[in-house]
Amino acid sequence: MYDVARIRTDFPILSRQVHGKPLVYLDNGASAQKPRAVIDAVTRAYEHDYANVHRGLHTLSTIATEAYEAVRGKVARFLGAGEDEIVFTTGSTEGINMVSYAWAAPRLHPGDEIVLSLMEHHANIVPWHFLRERQGVVLKWVAPEADGSLPAEKVLEAVGPRTRLIAVTHMSNVLGTRVDVGAICRGARARGVPVLVDGSQGAVHAPVNVAEIGCDFYAITGHKLYGPSGSGAIFIARDRLAEMRPFLGGGDMIREVTCDSVTYAEGYARMEAGTPGIVQQIGFGAALDYLGALGMGNVAAHEADLRDYALARFAGLNWLHLQGTAPGKGAIFSLTIDGAAHAHDISTILDQCGIAVRAGTHCAMPLLTHLGLTATARASFGLYNTRAEVDALVSGLELCHDLLG
Repeated sequence: MYDVARIRTDFPILSRQVHGKPLVYLDNGASAQKPRAVIDAVTRAYEHDYANVHRGLHTLSTIATEAYEAVRGKVARFLGAGEDEIVFTTGSTEGINMVSYAWAAPRLHPGDEIVLSLMEHHANIVPWHFLRERQGVVLKWVAPEADGSLPAEKVLEAVGPRTRLIAVTHMSNVLGTRVDVGAICRGARARGVPVLVDGSQGAVHAPVNVAEIGCDFYAITGHKLYGPSGSGAIFIARDRLAEMRPFLGGGDMIREVTCDSVTYAEGYARMEAGTPGIVQQIGFGAALDYLGALGMGNVAAHEADLRDYALARFAGLNWLHLQGTAPGKGAIFSLTIDGAAHAHDISTILDQCGIAVRAGTHCAMPLLTHLGLTATARASFGLYNTRAEVDALVSGLELCHDLLG
């Protein structure tokens, strides 16, 4: 049984108040709060077991290295991948930039194409713009349907003889749309085109198995998965990893350095230079343990209930407009209100009610332009949110309408 009341006690920050009101945290799409297990793991690592990894034979270095490298196995199990296919990063942004620089840049030429959807986060847009600016690569854009859905066949129709990569989100951080990335990958593989999936949102809200999806790259970020900021990883299929040049140069990613030459480490080690975010990744591992104990299927079911309840409550507000109504969408709601209400005003009023939402373009300017909007207020739910918090949001939106509508 999914006991959300008990789960909430695992998150110390949820007991605080904002402007004298109980905190209703609905900004999980930007970053999730941290359970006590993660906070304790980070504290313990700094207080008792901290040392640099991979470099020392002394006791603390050995303990830190074992704890750090154990996380690689946790990420692999979380994603259904092999440990040798997991590269640690500071988050999805670094992972996608790694693929752009280390895999795409050496093999793409002027006129080669990358297929993107208009729902992408800037983290899955700007690295490809680098290649457009610097190497003449062409970006081909696929727009979502009117309800926010993104049919796999529509993405595959954009693939041509010069397409070298498809880069697509698993779940829109604005519309909540879940994309059938498995179908995209099957079609892309038949055409000989690799696929990068941005799993920043997708991996947070439902189980993921990259072997079943069939993608070549899958990026995740720790801070959205209830872990520390500055943590994350990217799955890179073995054959793609073998094709990649080093991303950063420094310690740990080398085999031998002389005054005249350098040889590089094999596999994922070649992609991880310098002292890493040791404690951040240990905290990330604790977050994955926490999610594993809850069960991602249980998390998905709980959030689906919140989504359905929220949609039912929103249906009674004829002045409220929801962006994205694709079937099976996640519990992410981008909202606008009739009249002069700006997203920033909505967010400010809700904050006075103790409700934290995001306002702006959500690092998805091409999508907002496509929708004909300059900003939305976004309420994004997580594993600890409740139906009562949906009710609080609706009451806050009614206040916004009264004041601004």
